[in-house]
Amino acid sequence: MSAAIIFVLLLVLMLTGMPVSISLGLTVLTFLFGFTDVPLESVALKLFTGIEKFEIMAIPFFILAGNFLTHGGVARRMINFASSMVGHWYGGLGLAGVLGCALFAAVSGSSPATVVAIGSILLPAMTRAGFPKSFGAGVITTSGALGILIPPSIVMVMYSVATNTSVGALFMAGVIPGLALAGVLGGVTWYRARKFNYPRLRKATWGERYKAFKSSVWGLLLIVIVMGGIYTGLFTPTEAAAMSAVYAFFVAVFVYKDMGLKDVPKVLLNSANMSAMLLYIITNAVLFSFILTNENIPQALADWMLGHGLGMISFLLACNVILLLAGNFMEPSSIVLIFAPILFPVAIKLGIDPVHFGIIMVVNMEVGMCHPPVGLNLYVASGITKMGITELTVAVWPWLLAMLAFLGLVTYWPPMSIWFPRMLGMM
Repeated sequence: MSAAIIFVLLLVLMLTGMPVSISLGLTVLTFLFGFTDVPLESVALKLFTGIEKFEIMAIPFFILAGNFLTHGGVARRMINFASSMVGHWYGGLGLAGVLGCALFAAVSGSSPATVVAIGSILLPAMTRAGFPKSFGAGVITTSGALGILIPPSIVMVMYSVATNTSVGALFMAGVIPGLALAGVLGGVTWYRARKFNYPRLRKATWGERYKAFKSSVWGLLLIVIVMGGIYTGLFTPTEAAAMSAVYAFFVAVFVYKDMGLKDVPKVLLNSANMSAMLLYIITNAVLFSFILTNENIPQALADWMLGHGLGMISFLLACNVILLLAGNFMEPSSIVLIFAPILFPVAIKLGIDPVHFGIIMVVNMEVGMCHPPVGLNLYVASGITKMGITELTVAVWPWLLAMLAFLGLVTYWPPMSIWFPRMLGMM
């Protein structure tokens, strides 16, 4: 009964058009005052202890690093390097977009930031080169989603906060699926470019490739610093986030000099706004999780599923359907923070590895970012391309279908996610 009241309250508030974070907060407060005898002192205590986690500090630092890189010329140099390597293949600039998104994802941690950084430079270039606008939009919208799968990833940090799973293990688990998905999206791009005979670039000489690599090496080094530092145990993922923010500032202002010191306050303010928004969602989600646990809802759900003979295969299928449906209405941070506390206990009881389950959730979030009505990447790409959401939805379908097939592979083949962190001794 309590579960029905909580979810009906949340659904009604969300259907009014209220932001998810405020809907969560109001649901919790209404349920607390109207249907429970939980003392407010324990709620206040849970609120502070729930967000008193070292991992949460990584979020504002990764956002800040991503903003410095977006405005600091790193994306342009990464695109030039990617174009020199794969531009002579079918759909060269499109393939450069996939590779550029994969590289930028490995330093930014955010999908919308990746779409903005790569798309705002590459899409006009593709249009000038003779590619249809829909082709370029499809490539960038879907490849930008790599920003939350290829580590570092803000969504992975959110999952870690919600489930107490190791951030370092999650980051390493995202490496192989991230590279595999980049390969899948690149394959779709190449096939469609070959089928419709889209333009190819002149093959770059090794001298031109070296020059492009040398120009982009400062940005690429950030991948080595973050991943190498976590892998060697030199610093934690949170410390890696702080390092990346300082390094991104240094590269943008003093090395590439595409940003002046006068631009820094604006970047800091934008980052603070985004961080505050995400931390507000986290705070309300912590309270929501507290109510669910207090009412014993996740445990009751787990017992019900196991009692009805629901096995691992059918549970994971149900999870994918639920998360994909949630992607129609919510953005990734909210989905992870609402559904992870509910589904995670069931997954653990069924013997599903927590890191593998985290990667399944992240890939679901990627698909959700690329389809309407709330797909964040669609809205960002719409702003860059000046295309309508319906037109963009038609444009992304070939890549979206490939992502759905990839989701099935990740879901039912755990070694793709857990082999690498196990080999590194992180699990």
